[in-house]
Amino acid sequence: MDVLWAPWRKAYVTGKPEPGVCVLCRAAEQAGEPDSLVVHVGSLAFVVMNLYPYSSGHVMVAPRRHVGSLADATPDELAEVMALARRMEAVLATVYRPDGLNVGMNLGRAAGAGVPDHIHLHVVPRWYGDTNYMTVTSQTRVIPEDPVQAAAKLREAFDRAAG
Repeated sequence: MDVLWAPWRKAYVTGKPEPGVCVLCRAAEQAGEPDSLVVHVGSLAFVVMNLYPYSSGHVMVAPRRHVGSLADATPDELAEVMALARRMEAVLATVYRPDGLNVGMNLGRAAGAGVPDHIHLHVVPRWYGDTNYMTVTSQTRVIPEDPVQAAAKLREAFDRAAG
C-alpha cells in the first residue's frame, strides 16, 4: 500500500472549533498579514484560499458580513460575490490555465457545508485527468501547492487584472 502523508491536517481533523469563531470572519480579519490566505477584500465581499483545497487555486468568495443564508444576504452582497467570482474566473484562467471550473455553494451542514453559518461560493479549477479520483478511491487529495503561496500568487494576478 502506498501512503501519502499529510501531517499538517492533524490539527484540523483532531481540533475542536472555537465556539462562536467563524473561520471566514477570522480570515477576513487577517487580510494583509504575511501568511494571509485572503486574495482580495472588496467593500461587501472577499476572496480567500480554501485552506484544505480540492485543487490548486481553490478559492471561496464570501460576504464580509457574517451571514448564514442567501435569504439573509443583501442583493448588493450577492452581486459582489458573483462579480468577484467572475473576476476570479479570469484570474484563475491566467494563473492556472484550468480546463474548467467548478463553482457552487453548499448551504447547510446536510448539504456538505464545512462552514454552515457563513455562506461562501467555491471556485475550483479543474483539469482533464486531474487527481480528484484520489478523493473517491482512497480518501486522499493530491495538492501540489501550498495555499499561502497560492494566495500570494493570486493576489498579485488579481491586482494586475484590476489595473
